[in-house]
Amino acid sequence: MRTLLLVLFAALPLAAQLTEDQIRAGSADNWVTYGGDYASWRHSPLTQINTGNVHKLVPAWVRQIPDANRLETTPLVYEGVMYVTNTNEVYALDARNGKVIWHFAADWVKRQSQNRGVALWGDRVYFITSDCHLVALNRFNGAVIWDKEFASWEKEGYWSSLAPLAVKGKILVGTAGGGSGQRGFVAALSADTGEEVWRFWTVPAEGDPGSETWGGFPAKWSGAPTWTTGSYDSQLNTIYWPTGNPWPDFYGGRRRGDNLYSDSVVALDADTGKLKWHFQFTPHDEWDWDANETMVLVDREFKGQMRKLLYHADRNGFYYVLDRETGKFLMGRPFINELNWASGLDEVSGRPLEIPDKRPTAGGNRICPSVRGASNWMSPSYHPETGLFYVVTLEKCDIYTSSAQEPVPSTGFRGTGGEQVPAEPGTFYLRALQPNTGELAWEYEMPGPAVMWAGTVSTMGGLIFSGDDDGHLVALDAKTGKDLWHFQMGTDIYASPITYAVDGKQYVMIATATDLFAFALFEEAGR
Repeated sequence: MRTLLLVLFAALPLAAQLTEDQIRAGSADNWVTYGGDYASWRHSPLTQINTGNVHKLVPAWVRQIPDANRLETTPLVYEGVMYVTNTNEVYALDARNGKVIWHFAADWVKRQSQNRGVALWGDRVYFITSDCHLVALNRFNGAVIWDKEFASWEKEGYWSSLAPLAVKGKILVGTAGGGSGQRGFVAALSADTGEEVWRFWTVPAEGDPGSETWGGFPAKWSGAPTWTTGSYDSQLNTIYWPTGNPWPDFYGGRRRGDNLYSDSVVALDADTGKLKWHFQFTPHDEWDWDANETMVLVDREFKGQMRKLLYHADRNGFYYVLDRETGKFLMGRPFINELNWASGLDEVSGRPLEIPDKRPTAGGNRICPSVRGASNWMSPSYHPETGLFYVVTLEKCDIYTSSAQEPVPSTGFRGTGGEQVPAEPGTFYLRALQPNTGELAWEYEMPGPAVMWAGTVSTMGGLIFSGDDDGHLVALDAKTGKDLWHFQMGTDIYASPITYAVDGKQYVMIATATDLFAFALFEEAGR
């Protein structure tokens, strides 16, 4: 059987259809899309838990996920039901206590990879398996409605780990596999039937605009994967999707040129998938610096003029502000202290001003930031009250090596890679930036071995929650960065926290490597 269905109890009334207006409005009691809303602010208006009482936060419930060893899921919550994922499976839980309502397991899938969440639309749950099947499930009982393959794992080596995005009756999907050469794409599938509506390839076909930036390297094995979830502006009808590195990652001698549209944000028409504009953060990448950190969309005054802005803290160590109507570069500066591969960004184009001899070499070259990047897929957040942009940042360098060996797709060959500099393990910080200038407002240094992958969530209660590098869930003052509360989770954290409310009670929730933890304010007996 493809579906393991465990209908254990009638949890809560499940009637309302989830609409696009609700997703656009963003989180309140619910958390209905990966980024909290289409603009990917990861911000909640809830105030029950705040700077004055967060010290009273205690575990409300804990649920172990069988066979989990690295949960990366961002749960969605709607009408008191939580939807969480593990490798090739989805759980619907009562968000008040963690009890299972139903469980779906795609137990036919041979490929195993982490999964970061589902999409909700109408009365359905949409889930991507590791072997690139989009599965539509009944939201009320977990039954399979349809199952569509959008890329082939067995024939071409594609795989996927991202949370899909529901937009205008379409479910947007992407692929991983940039380290093995698979050509990236974003595809929109019908939410009703699963049929493909459009597809945008992140590497142009031979003869198409942009193909000249590859020096004749074959598009089919050029990489530029689409392995993290995009953002959406309904007014502009535009999707903003991050793209990954070209292949082979660390040697670009055969792919001469800028290698469009790798390491970029592509702005796509939501109806047709046609490219409106692009901005490339790292041309001709040989450091494996995917542009996979979330694209945050904010309407805000910039230098005296109201503009539609896009904020992005890139893996390459630079923080960017773009005009999201046109793609015009407005501002950029480093958001890490040690960045030695470029001296800055061109004031007009935003192109990096590279420092000579700071690319990988056969003998090894110390370059900052590390292969893991100054940021990565860990979610940032934007707080409209403080006006600050919060991002988890890694200060670390690596020794990069390269090889001109003939690349063979789907073998794991990446042109070699990066190794840790001896005695330099690196340090994580949660940094609050002034979003229009990139200036540092405050930072919170994290103790630990530089292994965490947790993102952030902000609240109108004046708080920033994140997992730290020492296995804690932490709550910081959003204005100052002061540590107000922390809780040792007992294992590493690879996911981003969320907050939601059921029956008037606010919860903060995060997945550890193996378990789901929900926290709420301590309640005295009898109250």
